[in-house]
Amino acid sequence: MQISSDFDSGNIEVLDAGNPQRVLLAIRPDLNSHHFQWFHFKVEGLLPGQRYGFSLSNAGESAYNQAWSGYHAVASYDQRDWFRVPSRFEDGALQFELEPREAQVWFAYFEPYSRARHDGLIAQALERAGAELFACGQSVEGRAIQLLRVSRNRQAPRKLWIIAQQHPGEHMAEWFMEGLIERLQRDDAELDALLQQADLYLVPNMNPDGAFRGHLRTNAAGKDLNRAWQSADARETPEVYFVQQQMRRVGVDLFLDIHGDEEIPQVFTVGCAGNPGYSPRLAALETEFRRRLLASGAEYQTARGYPLDAPGQANLTLACNAVGQEFDCLSFTLEMPFKDHDDRPEPSTGWNGARSKQLAEKVLGVVAAMVDQLR
Repeated sequence: MQISSDFDSGNIEVLDAGNPQRVLLAIRPDLNSHHFQWFHFKVEGLLPGQRYGFSLSNAGESAYNQAWSGYHAVASYDQRDWFRVPSRFEDGALQFELEPREAQVWFAYFEPYSRARHDGLIAQALERAGAELFACGQSVEGRAIQLLRVSRNRQAPRKLWIIAQQHPGEHMAEWFMEGLIERLQRDDAELDALLQQADLYLVPNMNPDGAFRGHLRTNAAGKDLNRAWQSADARETPEVYFVQQQMRRVGVDLFLDIHGDEEIPQVFTVGCAGNPGYSPRLAALETEFRRRLLASGAEYQTARGYPLDAPGQANLTLACNAVGQEFDCLSFTLEMPFKDHDDRPEPSTGWNGARSKQLAEKVLGVVAAMVDQLR
């Protein structure tokens, strides 16, 4: 049996593989950071039908160590079809077993979105979704951060921004962006009407270094991008710095920041209720957005989420709050689960890439319905 993680988004350390029924592993922390939770590794040389066991021995020390309760790892024989493997959190370790059908298998924290797939998504957006490369920034390690614009009416008054995967381990965020870009390729009267009134600005992956390195939370400088929106600079957080400069260049009328949450097994949104500039107008827009998303039939709910910030006490280092405050616009963080959506459980897959894509289509419909209310 051979275990490896020297590939895109790979992350694991082998502690002891002497007992194939209890292989001891550890998750590697993010570079220049203490955060860790994401894992992704390949196991080769397996005997189909024999039971193998794996123990992530340091799971109890991870960034969100309460998140392992109710969580099940994902596995794939071909890196295309991913399924959940029954897992349990015991004695500070995440443990799971598998009787493989094939001689090799990949395990991961969530269905990965590779850099190769990202490159294909950018090409698809440019060639078939009517997007243009509006600007391109660079990460700490020099990877491209593409800012796409979809514009069908150069006099469109509204500027709508959607960014994804500030936290690199939250791969469901770029699956969401794929769903959005796929809908833009269709003959779609609702989106045609939207794009007569608004330009879309899309950043499918804000943190390519962290995603490639198998990080959970940070970029290659060890910085949490979603805590850098009051202090971004071109050296340690060039990813945020680039996007902020482009926002100030064109303006923002709506902002969505797409994420994943380790602990809460539902889809939910977080608004800007704690911002100093929060107004009845913005409160009404938030209420309407949530109402429409519920009515759309999306896998979404409002009963569970993060506690509301007290008035005037928002953390303005977060993208959602910073952008909402600076541009006086409707601004949301949208969170998807790493586990399953408990209101509509799918035990074989849990929450996955396909469901993330379906959610994006519903969200885009809500944006289309509300575009004329944004100002």
